[in-house]
Amino acid sequence: MTGALPSLALSLLCLLQAGAEVPVQQDFDAEKFAGMWHVTATASNCSVFLKMKDGMKSSIATISFTPEGDLAMKLVWPLLDKCQKFELLFQQSGQSGHYVGVSAQEKRDLLVMETDYNHYAILHEVHHSETEPSTSLQLLTREQDVSPQLLQKFMKLIPTMGLTKDMLAVLSKSGEC
Repeated sequence: MTGALPSLALSLLCLLQAGAEVPVQQDFDAEKFAGMWHVTATASNCSVFLKMKDGMKSSIATISFTPEGDLAMKLVWPLLDKCQKFELLFQQSGQSGHYVGVSAQEKRDLLVMETDYNHYAILHEVHHSETEPSTSLQLLTREQDVSPQLLQKFMKLIPTMGLTKDMLAVLSKSGEC
């Protein structure tokens, strides 16, 4: 169990990534975007994610915004016999819907590509790292179920972001966390 925690943490970091010419939700409204989301599907070229993706379950992301406009994300991932919690903070980039996470070793860009605020959001993330740069696309939904039409829409975006269908994980439901 404890050996899986560093791998999960690395996998989560690989999932938190965004990029250069990626479209961002027009007139992004942070207040409408805040709240609870289910991470229902992810596509990523992160090696740790690719090793773990078949065993991953849907997680819960709670998004809020600081008074300064930074994005705070609390993630709860089901992991074996317990729920693992992570807290991440992304600073405003100057472009609405684009946030940046920076640490000593890396930089992560998070972009809200598309959302209707009430049902779904598509996030694009790029992890800028000297050791393993990676890209991911995530489908977030307000409900744990995802419609076939929405999943199809998400899947059409995967190749446009330089990813392939074999990098996709449609995360199974989890009532554990």
